[in-house]
Amino acid sequence: MTDVVIALCPALFWSIYVFGWRSLTLTILAVGSAVGFEYLFQYITKRTITAGDMSAVVTGMLIAFNMPVTAPLWLPVIGSAFAIIIVKQLFGGIGKNIVNPALAARVFLLSWSNIMMAFVQPMTSISPISVTVSSETIDVISTATPLATLKTGMLDQSLLLEKFYGFIPGCIGEISVLMLLLGFIYLLIRKVITPHITMSFILTLAGFTFLYGYLTGNASPFEYMLHHLLSGGLFLGAIFMATDYTTSPFSPSGKIIFGIGCGLLTALIRIFGGYPEGVSFAILIMNSFIWYLDKWTRPRVFGGNPEKAEKKG
Repeated sequence: MTDVVIALCPALFWSIYVFGWRSLTLTILAVGSAVGFEYLFQYITKRTITAGDMSAVVTGMLIAFNMPVTAPLWLPVIGSAFAIIIVKQLFGGIGKNIVNPALAARVFLLSWSNIMMAFVQPMTSISPISVTVSSETIDVISTATPLATLKTGMLDQSLLLEKFYGFIPGCIGEISVLMLLLGFIYLLIRKVITPHITMSFILTLAGFTFLYGYLTGNASPFEYMLHHLLSGGLFLGAIFMATDYTTSPFSPSGKIIFGIGCGLLTALIRIFGGYPEGVSFAILIMNSFIWYLDKWTRPRVFGGNPEKAEKKG
């Protein structure tokens, strides 16, 4: 869990650079609330206190990363309460939740859709405590841009590098693909995760969007694909949330199938759905298939009584 926190730090530092110290304020509130709610729930229910295992810290950081910098200070607290108490602890604590707590919290917080989709342009100075903007020219965007523009077929090639580096409106932890890739490389080096889910997720979305762009007569299907890859929460979800140990398959083949399912659902929701982003919904839907994927892709056991082993399983 400590390695995951370290891997998330480049994206956090970037959000502070482009959005100001309010990014850190929201992250601290989310992390503090997550750890506090976990401790409080376990203390009241007389369970073993595990608030120091860093899992709640990771959940809190991801909740903050999935909201805009303009979010009110009570929002990360509400999100952390939902993630820790409802999604995690009521199911038995770490290792027993059936869906990713941070993703479930993000979907829950979409109940306040006007807040969750109120983005600002990067390099806009915002107060750490209030949402008062020091600059007189603030561009507040109330749609899930730039993903929303893809539905209209509008492509701006000049935005590709901005999307890669992180100079676009969006949630505080998802805008810089470069910073998220640095975290991905770190996790691979530390052998915290394997590339199966992340790569199958991203490559499936890439293949589907390229094919869709080609079949619909898009002038540049490759560019259309790149805009989908570099927009929204794809890399944040594919690297840090789809790979959660508890809510992802164990076997390599199960991981690949899981990633393909996430990529396919994300593409379908983005292109044909009413909501511009599909990453969170796709991962949560695939979370519900984990038991089946683990069963279908379970390695064969050689030796012993296979009928007895099957009955045990």
